[in-house]
Amino acid sequence: MSSHDRRSPKGREVQRTFDKVIDHYDRMNRLMTVGRHAAWCRDVAASAGVPPGGSLLDIATGTGVIALAALERYPDSAVFAVDFSERMLAEAANKPGASAITWQHADANDLPFDDESFDAVTHGYLLRNVDDVERVLEEQHRVLKPAGRVVILETCRPRGLLRYPVSLGVRVVIPLLGQMVARDRESYAYLQRSTLGFMTPQEVVAILRRVGFVSIAWKKRFFGTHMIISARKRWPS
Repeated sequence: MSSHDRRSPKGREVQRTFDKVIDHYDRMNRLMTVGRHAAWCRDVAASAGVPPGGSLLDIATGTGVIALAALERYPDSAVFAVDFSERMLAEAANKPGASAITWQHADANDLPFDDESFDAVTHGYLLRNVDDVERVLEEQHRVLKPAGRVVILETCRPRGLLRYPVSLGVRVVIPLLGQMVARDRESYAYLQRSTLGFMTPQEVVAILRRVGFVSIAWKKRFFGTHMIISARKRWPS
């Protein structure tokens, strides 16, 4: 069982948060990213590079935006999508086209799949919500086939000249939107803290290298508050 299932303090907080925000989740993602969230998810899917007839696993799928984008881009592939929130999975499974995806309750710390099962693994906003980033990435490395790709969408702390104004904007805007749209300032205050408190791209890259990934690349989005990182599992030597 995972740290979430064992009810770690962070796991309890994350589970409560995402179960509470489900009714406004997609709308808030659009508002908080000024409409860019869906495009980033399509970018993640495109970067996965699933071969014809291949397979993709989307972890922490939430309402399934990346999984559905992957199915649209690779219609002959097998797409699996997992999340530890059953309410999120139910919402995702009701979307148009969702019946072609295998939705499954699972934990990122202990994936219920065999070694070398997938050609690609994707996830959005997973790593900032887990207790042990390295363990979670090790699991992804395990289920990937040799030369398979992992593509990560995450938040990160803004740097440089825009660091302070952007950080101030995030601290003010996200909880305010949560109060105005979802009537839930508390949950979005957590999302604001996790947005500004997560690792830099360089820190994530260092963990990916330790786990055994190669060909690592990253790019920032949205004033440096988001990043997309891709990496490949090496062929056995």
